[in-house]
Amino acid sequence: MPKTSRRLSVRPPTLREVEVVRTVDITPGMRRVTMTGEQLRAFTTADGFARPAFESPGFDDDLAFYFPYPGQRDPVLPVQGEAKLIVPKDPRPLSRAYTVRRWDPEAGELDVDFVRHGVGAGTTWAYRTRPGDRIHLSGPSTSKTFPTGADWLLVAGDDTALPAIGRLLDELPSDARAQVFIEIAEEAHRQELRELPGVDVTWLVRPGAPAGNVSLLTETVRAARWWSGQAFAWLAGEHTAVRDIRRHLVEDRGMPKEDIDFAGYWRRSHVVALETDGAVPDPERTVTPFQRLHDLTELVAPIAIRTAVELGVPDLVSRGVTGVAELAAKAGADERALGKLLRYLHTLDVVTETEPGHYALTPVGDVLTLEFIADRLHSAGVVGREMLGIHGLTESLRTGRPAYASVTGQAFADVRAEQDYEDRHLERLAKFQPALAEPIATSDLLAGVQHLVIHSGGAGAHAREYVAAHENLRVTICALPAQADWLRRDLPATIPDERQRTRVGVLEQSVFEPGPAADAVLISRAFRTLPDADAAHALRRAAENLVPGGRVLLIEEVFDTDDLDEHDGEADLIGLVCHGSGLRTAAELDAVIARAGLTRRSAHTVGLGTTVHELLRSTTD
Repeated sequence: MPKTSRRLSVRPPTLREVEVVRTVDITPGMRRVTMTGEQLRAFTTADGFARPAFESPGFDDDLAFYFPYPGQRDPVLPVQGEAKLIVPKDPRPLSRAYTVRRWDPEAGELDVDFVRHGVGAGTTWAYRTRPGDRIHLSGPSTSKTFPTGADWLLVAGDDTALPAIGRLLDELPSDARAQVFIEIAEEAHRQELRELPGVDVTWLVRPGAPAGNVSLLTETVRAARWWSGQAFAWLAGEHTAVRDIRRHLVEDRGMPKEDIDFAGYWRRSHVVALETDGAVPDPERTVTPFQRLHDLTELVAPIAIRTAVELGVPDLVSRGVTGVAELAAKAGADERALGKLLRYLHTLDVVTETEPGHYALTPVGDVLTLEFIADRLHSAGVVGREMLGIHGLTESLRTGRPAYASVTGQAFADVRAEQDYEDRHLERLAKFQPALAEPIATSDLLAGVQHLVIHSGGAGAHAREYVAAHENLRVTICALPAQADWLRRDLPATIPDERQRTRVGVLEQSVFEPGPAADAVLISRAFRTLPDADAAHALRRAAENLVPGGRVLLIEEVFDTDDLDEHDGEADLIGLVCHGSGLRTAAELDAVIARAGLTRRSAHTVGLGTTVHELLRSTTD
């Protein structure tokens, strides 16, 4: 079956200003705000950037709304660039994400539903706004189609998921089959939803408890009758409930992870309201779990947290193992020593002691159960293993060379040669490729191309989008043996259409070897690990067997020295300690291109702001 059951589309990030035209309370717990405005149509910014008309084809599309800080009249806004939104850092915009409930392009009207619960910037705005008020928003930058290949849908969510569930039911085909579970705070919060003969909707009323504090939704899904045929699951709501339902589906029902879409819309946390206005959160005193976790990256704290992840402590506690003795037995640890770690984690607000010798996760600790966080923190994770190189930063700064081997005993290239690590590395890369591949496939970059050679992690996801969009295109993926082995095993799942798959081949070779004759060669993010001379050599060899008029399509991140970014700086240092290289500036990348004997014909911005450099061999070459 396909790796991804929902196809992705991407559109350029756009900041828009809209006007509120009406509000209506759908239920005592939900307010609908209807907005309109000229900037929902195609428009040109004051700086001359042409922006496309608003689109929202996906039932769970989300928007970012930008609100003023308390005491301020105007919000801090991102700056519209040609291909991206540039986000100020100090202060950052105060933004919250909400689902598109309805988009009527003919009327130019946009509906967004706001749940009335707790203290929040968005909730307070929605219940105070009046017709004529204006607000800025951006998105949706990505959308997903309905799942394909599924016999029925399992849908589960709480109050915050109701807008997406309502739109899903509005837009489902009339012959669709689905089980839908909706948890609400009280009976009066039921909504009138579209009824379909093959769709069962179950409303669950929390027995007077706040959302996320009871397992009503989780337990009901666990007890539900499982229909025959292939299922696709869509889950959204409070993080812990969503996590536990997903675990049940994967571990107890045997569902492939690829057939589950899930989103933790919110997490239980302590919100501190302004002393002068109890309905408005105080941004200086309210810290989200993610922000708190980010602050815990100093010496003992990050090492202790990483050790807990490596022992599996957060995962065990989330599964109900709470006592020190039982935790030590299951984690393979010394009970006395583990008790010391848990006491320290308690001081960091990662766990809390519920009774002597028993612990529960705090909202911060809950974040550690997310797979992508654990992968980054665990020393055997795809990202975590690469991050080990940072301990050699001093040596790399003194020598300008990689220090990974001096820290771990093996070069990072040897790590990549391990098939298990490479499999996990490529699996992770493949998840992020559709957001890049789909915009390239639907652009003019591949116009007229009959044979495309690809050098890229996650190349199978690229190939899938390209052969689906161009029926006469043939693709050759060039990869080293460990990567080629993974690709050959992966392609039947990634490209389930056998006719399309026959137009994709895998060739075992490195980026330093000239590939087969082709109209175009796509090289995506392959040079961060290479010194300049090696990168130039690879570019030169990639262009060697291009047919007359052929071109190289190069995607390579650069370090923007005019807009310093913490994450770019981190990637730059990791590249240094692991490979002796890192991110290049735009001028450094230009020098590599020139050294390879190539010239840039043009640069194209696609998708979420990715630049594709279209390169030709120099006429003097």
